[in-house]
Amino acid sequence: MALYETVFIARQDLSAGQVETLATTMTDILTQGQGEVTKTEFCGLRNLAYSIKKNRKGHYVLFNIDAPAPAVKEMERQMGLNEDILRFLTIRVEALDPEPSPLMQSKHSRDRNYESFEGQDPYAAFAHIKRDDSDEDSADEGDK
Repeated sequence: MALYETVFIARQDLSAGQVETLATTMTDILTQGQGEVTKTEFCGLRNLAYSIKKNRKGHYVLFNIDAPAPAVKEMERQMGLNEDILRFLTIRVEALDPEPSPLMQSKHSRDRNYESFEGQDPYAAFAHIKRDDSDEDSADEGDK
């Protein structure tokens, strides 16, 4: 069987329970087709880059799938028919990633690892620069 990742965006006016029911429905479609969903991530309500069908936000859900192609095709067909799903994308991958997706990782851990700076003086890098007050005094006298 082939490995896939699928992300879909559900409408913003759905509750979290309705989104979970929608994800369960898609999982059931895959299991009926001899497939299996190895990971499901509910990424929450997020802002969209542009308005889709008059929605500015959407609930993001990610699946890691191990299923035959006909089962994935049927799931995509059902997603296309469902009015609660704004967009979906399925890609075939070589290996499924068990780690949390970038959508689930916090901005702090993605951008930079700040733990390496804990306990250090933030101005230590500027310690070698000495302030010469005599230059400022002479500059002030020149302005008069």
